[in-house]
Amino acid sequence: MVLILSSEQISAISAHAERVYPEECCGLMVGEISQEISPEGQQSAPPVKNLVQLVPLDNEWTPDVLPTEAIAEQSFSKARRYWIDPADMLRVQKQSREDDLNIIGIYHSHPDHVAVPSECDRALAWPTYAYVIVSVCDGQAVDVQNWALDSDHQFQPEVIEVSPSTGMPSEGFPSATDRMPVSA
Repeated sequence: MVLILSSEQISAISAHAERVYPEECCGLMVGEISQEISPEGQQSAPPVKNLVQLVPLDNEWTPDVLPTEAIAEQSFSKARRYWIDPADMLRVQKQSREDDLNIIGIYHSHPDHVAVPSECDRALAWPTYAYVIVSVCDGQAVDVQNWALDSDHQFQPEVIEVSPSTGMPSEGFPSATDRMPVSA
């Protein structure tokens, strides 16, 4: 799959991550998943996740949000973990459906760490969602990567395609229409 978003959306995710640093930010990505089907009924291109709206949320992580056996790393703080309140997820899901859209992914930041999913990220991830991670070092967003689960519930890089937009891309991010291959 490919995640399509604009340079403004990348900038908004990065700004959210910088604003809450040194804690992790989090938010939902709302959009559409589409597939091109040939006249013969065959899939002619990989499915595409098209980001329409970002929904920044508060990081609700506390050490007691999960049972102890779920994640052994209960002692981590908001600087190393994020949690989306299920009530926020439900609210966004309902609104998305009213707008004929879906939640297509989750974004969050890794303060002073690489934009690679942690074991906790993997354990709590859902299939089909895009997982955008922003690496923020010393308060500045330095890398944006996208990941998706494979059939073995392991994260694999997923391509980000930056769509044409009206604004200028943020410094350090690819310009509009560039394809950003994701490296592990």
